[in-house]
Formats: sequence, C-alpha cells, structure tokens
Amino acid sequence: MRSTEYHLSNHELKYLKLLAEDYPTIQAVCTEIINLQAILNLPKGTEHFMSDLHGEYDAFYHIVNNCSGVIREKVDLVFGITLSQKERSEICTLIYYPEQKLRSIKQTETNMDAWYQKTLHQLIGICKVTASKYTRSKVRKALPPEFSYIIDELLHAQPGEDSNQQVYHAKIIDTIIGISNADEFITALCSLIKRLAVDYLHIVGDIFDRGPGAERIMDLLMRHHAVDVEWGNHDILWMGAASGSEACAASVVRNAVASGHLTTLESGYGISLRELAMFAKEVYTDCENLNTAIKKAISIILFKLEGQLILRNPEFEMEDRMLLHRINYENSNIEIDGKTYELNTTFFPTIKPENAYELTPEESKIIQGLIEDFKESERLHRHMRFLYAKGNMYKCFNQNLLFHGCIPMNDDGSLTSVNVGGKLVKGRALMDLSEQIARRAYFAPANAADKQFCLDYMWYLWSGKDSPLFGREKMTTFERIFINEKSSWKEKKNPYYQWCSQEESCVMLLKEFGLNTPFSHIINGHVPVRAIEGESPIKANGKLIVIDGGFCEAYQPTTGIAGYTLIYNSHGMRIKSHQPFDGVESALSENKDIQSRSDIFETHFARVMVMDTDNGNDISNQIYDLTLLLNAYRQGLLAPKVTK
Repeated sequence: MRSTEYHLSNHELKYLKLLAEDYPTIQAVCTEIINLQAILNLPKGTEHFMSDLHGEYDAFYHIVNNCSGVIREKVDLVFGITLSQKERSEICTLIYYPEQKLRSIKQTETNMDAWYQKTLHQLIGICKVTASKYTRSKVRKALPPEFSYIIDELLHAQPGEDSNQQVYHAKIIDTIIGISNADEFITALCSLIKRLAVDYLHIVGDIFDRGPGAERIMDLLMRHHAVDVEWGNHDILWMGAASGSEACAASVVRNAVASGHLTTLESGYGISLRELAMFAKEVYTDCENLNTAIKKAISIILFKLEGQLILRNPEFEMEDRMLLHRINYENSNIEIDGKTYELNTTFFPTIKPENAYELTPEESKIIQGLIEDFKESERLHRHMRFLYAKGNMYKCFNQNLLFHGCIPMNDDGSLTSVNVGGKLVKGRALMDLSEQIARRAYFAPANAADKQFCLDYMWYLWSGKDSPLFGREKMTTFERIFINEKSSWKEKKNPYYQWCSQEESCVMLLKEFGLNTPFSHIINGHVPVRAIEGESPIKANGKLIVIDGGFCEAYQPTTGIAGYTLIYNSHGMRIKSHQPFDGVESALSENKDIQSRSDIFETHFARVMVMDTDNGNDISNQIYDLTLLLNAYRQGLLAPKVTK
C-alpha cells in the first residue's frame, strides 16, 4: 500500500479540489481518462498554412471553401470509380458554394426530389470519410446545432445494419425532403465537410494592403473554427494605425492610394479621404490627375511624420532615411548614401527648407482627421482585437516555428542585437519584446509614459532596418516616387535571407526557439518565391518552407503561380501551388476550380498521432492531473460525491 501512496502538498490538494468540481466521482474521472487516452491514439488533425493574402478575398474564399483542393481529393476518393469527372465537379462546387449552387440547379433540374435523394446520400458518404479520423465527440461538437442529432445518426449508420435501421435512416432523408428542409440540410452538411477537412488554419502574415477585400478576409477568419495569425509587416501597420500612430496611418493611406484599392479603407472601415483629396487638388497643381495629387500629398505628409519619429528615436539609427532636408531645389537633385540622383520634380509647396519636417496647419488637420477615423471605426477595432487575440509575432506549433519575415542576422550568420528602448535584444528575445510593445501600443492607456514610443515602434516594425517583420536595410518609398533611376530603389535584404538557405542556420534558429526535433521546420511568408524561374519553396534541406507564392495578384507575374498552401497531416507535409482563380461565377456556371499541384516533400515513417502534438502534450498533462485526482479519491484524501 505504501508504495502507491501519493504525498500531496497543500497547493496540489487545493488544485485537485477545483478539478474535483468538474469530475466529482471516481467513475467520472475514469471515464475522462479513458476518453483522453483514446484521443491520444488518433491521427493528428490536418493543419493548413497560408500567407500574404493581401486583400485577395475572392481567391482566399474559394481556397477556404475547397480546403486547398482537399475536398476534391475526398470526392475523388469516394466516387472516383462510380462517378464521372463532371459529376464529381458538380458535387465539389455544391460543397464550396451550397446556397448559390442550389439556386442554379433548381433552374435546370426537373426532378428535385430524386436529385435531393441522390445528393444527400453522396454528401453523407463524403462526410463519413472526413469524420473518420476524429472521435465521435469531436465530430458532434462540430455539427451544426440545428441538425446535430440527425447528422450524427446518419453519419454512424453502417451498411450491414438490419432492415429496421435502414428503413429508419431512409425515412429520415425522406422526411427532410418531404418537409422542404433539404436545402438547409445540404448547406449544413457542406459546412461540416469543410470544417472537418481542415482541423487548424495558420495565416503566416500579411492579410492587408494591395488587394481590395482585406476587411472581408478578416470577417471570414473571425468565423473560422480554429485559426491563428503570425503578424506580417502590413498587418502591424494597420494595427499601428488603429492604435493611433500618425506615421502608420499615413502609410496605410499612401499604400491604399498607390495600389488603387480604396474599398477597404473607405467602404470597409469608413476612413474618409475627402479632406485629403480637396487639399491635394488645391495644392499639388503639378499633378496630371487627382489620384496622383493625393498620392503626392499623403507621401509628403508621411515623410514629414517619419522624420519627426526618427528624430524622437535616435536608437532606431535611421537618420539616413530623413531625405526632405537634402533636396537640392536649385539643381533638382538629392544626395543619398553618397550618390547624387536627379529628381523628377521639385514642386513641394508645403516643405520649408529651413524646417523640412514641420507639417503645415492644413496637413496637421488632415492627419488628425485620419487618426480620428481610425480610432472611431468599430469594424476596424473589432478586427484589430481579433488580430491581437489570435495573433503573435511568432508561434511554435507542433514543433514548427512560424513567423512572417525574418530573425535579423549579421553578415557572419550570428543574431543581430537590436536596441529596443535602450535594451539590446536578439533572436527570440527580440520577437518577445516586439510583441509586448505591439500589445502595449494598442492596449496601454493614452497617458502611459511609454505610449508614444510604443506607437513609434509599430512604424519601426513596418519599415525599420532591423525589424523582424520588414527584413530589409531600408524602405525606398521616396526614391520610387521621386527618382526615376531604378538603382536607387534597391532594398537590400537582411543577411537572414542568405543564411536561412543553409540547414545549419535553420537548426540554430529552431534551437533558439526551443525546437530541436528532426521534424521541426521554419515556416515563412513575406518574400515571394519565383516559381516561374524554378525557385523552390523548400529550402535548407527541408528545414525552411517559404509559402509566399504570389497569392496577391500583383505578384503573380513574378511568381508564376497564385499562392501556396502548406498541408501538414498525420502522414507528413506537402505543399500545394495554386493557379489564378477565374471567379465565383465561373465556379458556379462551369464548375471551375482553382487548379492546384501537390508536391509531397516529407513523409513520416510512422503516422503522427495526437500524442505527438502540442495538444497531445496538454492532454497528457490532463491525464496526469486526473490520475492524481483518482488516487486522491481512492486514498481518502478527497471525498468523491456519491451517486444516487
């Protein structure tokens, strides 16, 4: 007896008393241990990784609906022999867009009852396959509440059941059709199939800018059942603007004007550009059209604000990016890094050469109006709170390290020490401190002593020379606007981007974040992979996977594809490259899908089970705690409730 006794401290007993409230009897504890132990021996759930969405809502919505091609794989698995490709494509489109496809089918189908019978049986068959790797309990939690009992019954019907059960299940489907509830039931089944196909979604940065629908992507992500976001430099820019950073707000507006996509800014979040447009039209009379004038006006405001910010923060060491006071108006040129460049204009009526970074009263009014709009946009702040709740600078998940940009490194491959508020930090410490400051920028009270620094640091994360989100020596916005010589546009990448192609460097970085297994990887976005030139997203002998494949339409000529999805399931890893999306109308009318190619690059000899994952580690800890509670009950240290 003595050999099995547990000696518990007062602290442990206090914890077990709290645990006993959820498991008040010996049998309740035993049942949960059995359940958790069974879960540990299931295959791990499927993770999908995507990055650099950049507002491309339609394509992202389709990828979410087709689960990066996984739905088509499941349909082919179930019906590859019995149905034609056209019929399988019809089923896929129905799963992707059930409401729209149902409306289309009703216009041509003459016998809807027969179609409902056939389709419901097909969808239930696909549902069974997608649910097969999960516990019945987990599937039940995923079921649409209004149909949970009915779907549960149909999913667990067996082919060899007696005739009474077969009649019972057939009657369920007959009744669904008979009471005109089939459309709603089909929609629920399609939703369940998509939910079960992807257990977890990782967005490795850059939801915002360039494309027209970032706000709709955010709405979609907020409805997703399991998602995290590793902040990108474009995300942090919007987070900074929402926090009250003038430089970030001006950068957001400049990016929107430059890309020609103002819908997210104006329609999505209610940020008015009216005052800016009126000012630009009146002041920048040299511009050929209003859009060019607005772009020039907000750019000059931005460069002034950046200059003020750099002067406030000498530790940023970015004085070389203060360019306005270097303009030579007489010779129409400017000296940058020891080289003189000709300017394409010197018409800067709001710049005072003796005080180049002072805003005019009109410019101050414009930026204050923009800040008020950013602060007062309820939808924007709903999205920003989601990014803070679900987002991080980096994430260690199932032995993989996820971050958007880079870990700043020196030319010799060592980690760069960065001065952040007077504290030198590098590697993981830099990422942790950056995240802490990013959170304080938004959540700290306005009168906090470090509030201004936190706001300024958000801009530094966007474009600072040692920012882990930017990863370049400088951002050449001024040069790209006012200097025609393209050699001045060059933005030298951080040495990380050379060293990360070497396996030894990746192993060093993984160890820096506490990851040291043969199946650990770094997963990045940020830098588009030039697949069109034969560049592979798999680098450093498989230790690094770069998943920016040009999801943003603007980058597709560079990459030759339209994005990647990295898929990690119990069998290993594979990466899918996607072709451009023709649009929802083509999908509905012609059953067109995004064409994707799958490349398997890592296969596990033994299937990865839940016990091998982070969730499995948490479950093992729960089992340990429950075992302590069980022994406490059995040894009389705690009294279980008596069931009647």
